[in-house]
Amino acid sequence: MPTPPHEDATALAGAIRKRETTAVSALESALQRAEENAHLGAIRTINAELALEEAHRIDRSIQDGALATDAPFAGVPFLMKDLGVRVAGFATISGSRSMVRRAKAASEDDNLAARFKKAGLVIFGMTTAPEFGGNLVCEPAIGPVCRNPLDPTRSPGGSSGGSAAAVAAGVVPFAHANDAAGSIRIPAACCGLVGLKPSRGVSPAGPDFDNHCMGLVSNLVVSRSLRDTAGILAYLSAEPAGSMHGLIPADILAFDQVPEPLRIAVISELPDEMVFDADRQNAVLHASDIFRNAGHTIIPVSPDVLSAHGPLASLTAGKILCANLARNLDRLVPPLEDGELELITDADLEYGRSLSASDIIEASIGLERLSAALALQFQDFDILLTPMLSSPPPKVGSFPMDHRDSARHAHAHFSFAPYVGIANVAGLPALTVPNGRDAAGLPLPIQLMGPVGWDAVLLKLANCLEKVRPLATS
Repeated sequence: MPTPPHEDATALAGAIRKRETTAVSALESALQRAEENAHLGAIRTINAELALEEAHRIDRSIQDGALATDAPFAGVPFLMKDLGVRVAGFATISGSRSMVRRAKAASEDDNLAARFKKAGLVIFGMTTAPEFGGNLVCEPAIGPVCRNPLDPTRSPGGSSGGSAAAVAAGVVPFAHANDAAGSIRIPAACCGLVGLKPSRGVSPAGPDFDNHCMGLVSNLVVSRSLRDTAGILAYLSAEPAGSMHGLIPADILAFDQVPEPLRIAVISELPDEMVFDADRQNAVLHASDIFRNAGHTIIPVSPDVLSAHGPLASLTAGKILCANLARNLDRLVPPLEDGELELITDADLEYGRSLSASDIIEASIGLERLSAALALQFQDFDILLTPMLSSPPPKVGSFPMDHRDSARHAHAHFSFAPYVGIANVAGLPALTVPNGRDAAGLPLPIQLMGPVGWDAVLLKLANCLEKVRPLATS
């Protein structure tokens, strides 16, 4: 029973439950596609034996009529990102040579992996990530170099680029991703996928999730369909897990309903002196026309609506991320040695170690200040539509980490995706979806941002867009 390579997870799970195919067949097809696409460098490691055991168990449960009714994605093959997770049977090395000799296969799952498995997902591998997530491309010094299936000379973005490349190549219908400064949305945008960074606290992140970064990080997936993103978010947020404490979007599965008329503020420019690709600017303007025609009020606004908060967001995120890096690496056994880290990572570690307790308290205050400031701005409008990227996906090698100039590295990231990090610092939900393709066949993504807890509204708006330009053929 062959499994079509481009099913979304919802359709594939339905076919498995109806016994039109099997979990084993779906997994074997995914393993075959992983081998066929090995040149993309999307997957760091595979444990086929462990996954086949779970797929057989699911098939037996279906045959015996004993499959849990609350496993909406039973039998769907799945990949976890090699960063900030603990998955039984896998060693997490976070894209770093420093972890190769220290990391051991986990004996148990963290809350996130356990929730994914309870949903019925069959985890068979871990995807490529840059060293400790410190890049917007996935080219760790230890390899592999991850490439974009739409154009292998280009990157799929980062830091969840391995997951996005695997989904875009048809290896799996969706894959785990996490986002501290755009790392779900940027790869999704580079690969023409759906990428939602949920509201702070909605998805599980513990225990022992060493990359939570004071709430900057959110976990979810990169996917091919809005319904897959909505479905897995509904499942992850349905019950508390560890440090999960945020708002639960009760109507997330009703994403296909027409939203009430909204006031949509539109930023169609980049901050001063930044170069903006015309096709990607037009994608924003085109989306605003679609929303206007659907009955929403369009309010053009200046880039200052977000860029005015840029310095505080950058300073706050930088302190938190580097302090978190220092905390994690200074706990390694045996202790870190010179030369084990890439140069940018080492520079960030040095900065993280230099921060005082007062600096960290100041960063926590920055989180609250920015959250309050954005909440006030959302009194003037309901949703913010922005550019997602300033240019096409970058060429492989565009963001090297073989230097110590952290400011230059951060500026290159900001110039490529200037409107992403503020959502992490403020805890806002932010969604990217494709809105067409350019002449080279590369995606033209947009970003929708809303107040905390408005995850479902963002998906409803994206559904309005999909009715005009289906995401699968955009």
